[in-house]
Amino acid sequence: MGMTFLHEIGSGVHVLRHPVLDVNATLVVGGESALVVDTLSTAVQAQELLAAVRRVTALPLTVVNTHHHFDHSFGNQVFAGAKIWAHEEAARLIGPAMHARAAVEYPDMASELACTTPSAPTELVRAAADLDLGDRPVQLRHFGRGHSIGDLAVLVPDADVLIAGDLVEESGPPQFDDAYPLDWPDTVAALLARLTPDSRVVPGHGAVVGLPFVTAQHEHLAALAWLIREGDADGAPPERVAAKSPFPQDVSLPAVQRGYLQLNALT
Repeated sequence: MGMTFLHEIGSGVHVLRHPVLDVNATLVVGGESALVVDTLSTAVQAQELLAAVRRVTALPLTVVNTHHHFDHSFGNQVFAGAKIWAHEEAARLIGPAMHARAAVEYPDMASELACTTPSAPTELVRAAADLDLGDRPVQLRHFGRGHSIGDLAVLVPDADVLIAGDLVEESGPPQFDDAYPLDWPDTVAALLARLTPDSRVVPGHGAVVGLPFVTAQHEHLAALAWLIREGDADGAPPERVAAKSPFPQDVSLPAVQRGYLQLNALT
C-alpha cells in the first residue's frame, strides 16, 4: 500500500480518509500536544496513521475514540502510552467480543485483525470533558445515544470543526445495527446547535461536510424515527415500515426492529 497522508481541512486540523471502509481519522494540532481522533481498524492501518501523523507533528499525542466499533478503535494499541479517551459505555465494549464479531463480518481483514489486540481506553467520559492541547481547547461531548450507546463528538471551537464519528455518515447511509434510532435525531439536533454556516463536519466515513448536509441527515433520521413510532402504534410489520424509510430498506430494517424493542422496553 502506498504512503497515506493527512489533509488539512481547517487551521491545524487534518483528516486521513482511509481507503478501507472509507473511514476517517483526524489529527488536531495544538501548541503543546496533538489529538488523534479514531485509530482505524487494525494495528497495520494504525501504523500508517501514526506515520502520517508524524509527518505533520512531533508533539506528544492524546487519542479519542468516537465510539466502540472496531474501525474506529482497534488501532489503539499502536498508541500505547498515550491517554485514550472514550465514552464510558464505548470503553466497556472495546474488547474480545467486538474483535470476534469483526473477524466474522470482515473476513478480508482477518489476517490483520489476528495481529490486532483491542486496547481499552484509559480516560472515561460520561457527558463532557475538556482537553487543552496548549492554547487550543477541545471539547468532548456525549450528546446522547445515536449510532451507538456511547457516541462522542469532538469539537474544535477555534477552527469551527466538529468531528462527529458515525453520528454523521457521508459515503453511505447511517448504520443501525447497534443504534438507538429513536434517540439519534435529538442527538444530531444537539450537534446542529453547535454548528455555524461555515462549520466543517468530519463524518465517520466519507467526505467532510457542512451544516446543510447534517441538517438533511437529521431530517431523514427524524422521519425514520416517526415512521417507527407510527408503525409500532399500528402494529405494522418492521419490513413494511422499513420500505417507507428515507434510507435503503435493508439498512432501515434493523433500525425499525431496534426501535420496536425500545418502545416496548426490551432494550
